[in-house]
Amino acid sequence: MKDLAGRIAVVTGGGSGMGRELVRQLVAEGCNVALCDVSAANMAETKRLCEQERVPQGLRITTFVADVSNETDVERFRDAVANQHETDKIHLLFNNAGIGGGGSMIANDRAEWERTFNICWGGVYLNTRAFLPMMMRADQGHIVNTSSINGAWASVGPHMPHTAYSAAKFAVKGFSEALIADLRLNAPHIKVSVVMPGHIGTSIVANSRKIQGGNETDEIGATEVAQARARMASSGKDPSGLSDDDIRTIMNDRARTFLEEAPTTAIQAATIILDGVKADRWRILVGEDAYVIDEMVRKSPERAYDIDFFEEMAAAAKWRLGR
Repeated sequence: MKDLAGRIAVVTGGGSGMGRELVRQLVAEGCNVALCDVSAANMAETKRLCEQERVPQGLRITTFVADVSNETDVERFRDAVANQHETDKIHLLFNNAGIGGGGSMIANDRAEWERTFNICWGGVYLNTRAFLPMMMRADQGHIVNTSSINGAWASVGPHMPHTAYSAAKFAVKGFSEALIADLRLNAPHIKVSVVMPGHIGTSIVANSRKIQGGNETDEIGATEVAQARARMASSGKDPSGLSDDDIRTIMNDRARTFLEEAPTTAIQAATIILDGVKADRWRILVGEDAYVIDEMVRKSPERAYDIDFFEEMAAAAKWRLGR
């Protein structure tokens, strides 16, 4: 599918980060896009950015508020896509939505853990289930599932538990690879790619905090502070001497540095992903750090979770996360 003009793409998590940039680049290529997100305001901004860049006449950009971990929401989103785009088929499905949180099975709340897992893995599964019949009716189709380099290496460092997100991303990677043969045998006109980004400059840290805390504002509430304390304790740090305002400052700084100091921007990531789709690559690594981590884990899998391995990897990949 080298030419995206006139196609219909579905993008989950299209309100910010890589999802927003995928939408913008798809629209720029003349592709109709249906996006969903939990934030109507973020989606409105994505749509505004597309429209200020001169949307081709007749092109449709539609939005729908949906929680991708909720099957009823997903089915309503699918039905809205069919109605708003007046079609019974789509060509591209970007299962991009994801959040962090629930790093520890022990220190973090079960609800937080499952919220992360159900969005990062469940969202991929449910949307694939929902939209697959529409892709079956198209002449060509491509499913693009966002895993992570954490789908190959379940860590962001030896001092920071990372279980929910990593478990989900391993599931996404395995599901995507298993689909290669399934689609070849049962729907050969549909391809699949698994996307494995390294550290990308997005607002996932801030957005995850808002979603986990049930708070769409930038204000950090008591629940979010308590969750941050639990995360710090699970990583071996003692937060008892820190005030709530100290915790808030740390959280804001972490979100800022994750966004601003990443080696790869969301715009660059979206370009790499779309280039990979056009080239029909089933495995799309995003960012030089992703290539470094992938190579080192493959070379020394038995050492992958040793402290000295992380220090070597972090130096080679220029990572500051997990330190």
